[in-house]
Amino acid sequence: MTTLPLDPARLRALFPAFSEPSLAGQAFFENAGGSYTAQPVLDRLDTYYRTNKLQPYGAYPASIAAGEAMDLAFERMAAALNVSADWIHFGPSSSANTYVLGHAFSGWLKPGDAIVVTNQDHEANTGAWRRLAQHGIEVREWAVDARTGQLSLEALDRLLDARVRLVAMPHCSNIVGDINPVAEVACRTRALGAVLVVDGVSYAPHGLPDLAALGADIYFFSAYKTYGPHQGVMAVRPELAAQLPNQGHFFNDIKPRYRLTPAGPDHAQIAASAGIVDYLEAVADIAGPSVEGENPFRRAHAAMRAQEVSLSTPLLDYLRNRNDIQLIGPSDPLRRAPTIALRHSEPGLALAKRLATHGVMAGGGHFYAWRLLEALGIDPNHGVLRLSFVHYTTPEEVQQLIAALDAEL
Repeated sequence: MTTLPLDPARLRALFPAFSEPSLAGQAFFENAGGSYTAQPVLDRLDTYYRTNKLQPYGAYPASIAAGEAMDLAFERMAAALNVSADWIHFGPSSSANTYVLGHAFSGWLKPGDAIVVTNQDHEANTGAWRRLAQHGIEVREWAVDARTGQLSLEALDRLLDARVRLVAMPHCSNIVGDINPVAEVACRTRALGAVLVVDGVSYAPHGLPDLAALGADIYFFSAYKTYGPHQGVMAVRPELAAQLPNQGHFFNDIKPRYRLTPAGPDHAQIAASAGIVDYLEAVADIAGPSVEGENPFRRAHAAMRAQEVSLSTPLLDYLRNRNDIQLIGPSDPLRRAPTIALRHSEPGLALAKRLATHGVMAGGGHFYAWRLLEALGIDPNHGVLRLSFVHYTTPEEVQQLIAALDAEL
């Protein structure tokens, strides 16, 4: 394994989970289901609950401070994503956010308009859009290659025409792991005057992207999978957000943060989300000047990806040399996120249970990618074994996983 750009000991010192006695010896390989929470997030959450757990944006000092803590989270998240703060919306989860978006677009699109969805997505970014067919919207499916599970631009081009008003796609599949060419798709949708909605839930844990460079109109991800609290984060182009029908109370129509978040937000968790950005700055500091990037967030992104490529290489080499399992998605670690799904004759959950006896925490099932598994010829109820990790995983844990696979496959 090549030299790691990030010192695992310094990274793990920022996560209380790694000093938790009950988790000692447990190698965590289900990060795609939710990452450990960074200390800066817990610090902000604790501070909010202790000092500001009241209605924010009021007339008295504690309420004013609560609102300022929330405002800071909007500003910090926007800076990390390279957009202005008016792009940012917090909601209870990514699935809830997309269903609110779907309902909003049902009043924005017109009968006869067309949208494009994929069968590679988590159901949150396909089911909500497919329901628009009930409103006279034509739904076109950008289908994966049935052998590889990957999406091709050529297949997309066959679906695009002047009637297409929206394209929804994943930045990275939570099963295939392939990093999709979002910027190239954005060029195509922009040329049509269409909207591009990107599910970043499976990509964002590996480094928050530069949204200005990607070009998506809407990008969403889950804070609890990016070292933070259980919230969904949406970045929505402000001009587009202003055009969508209000989804909140009628008297909040003039308040951009309220229009796409109909339920009352979790004030404390929003404030705590600023800690995600604090953590990314700490990652950039650990990486030091050896990792290039124009600001701490780009350096953190580059360092996290380089770390993961190095950690993925021995596991992918190992899997490539076995003929009793099928790796879904590319075997090149540069092309994929370290969310590695395996097809096996035994159900995925049963394999995960056996790995647990070796201190390996992995996942098994369909992971809400039901349509994708069916396209690959896999019974969703049989599912896959999913091994997902991030930059704080250690080389020793990768070897622990390989030894467990050797013993149980």
